[in-house]
Amino acid sequence: MAKAVQLLKSGSSKWIHESFPTLSNVAWQEGYGAFSVGISQKAATVRYIKTQPEHHKRISFADELKKFLAAHGIVE
Repeated sequence: MAKAVQLLKSGSSKWIHESFPTLSNVAWQEGYGAFSVGISQKAATVRYIKTQPEHHKRISFADELKKFLAAHGIVE
């Protein structure tokens, strides 16, 4: 996973900077998260992605991530 993210970040940064010179200040944030989704959750996941702008008006991404991690015993 780490190598795939490294290649994605470096390749997309290079493409953006070569294709859009006026976006020279665009950069990836540090770190990343990766989660798997079971096939039984595919429809719910697609719906979540499509409605993210509305969803994040009610709860911030940071708060949602903290809640998710706590619910799965990753952080307290």
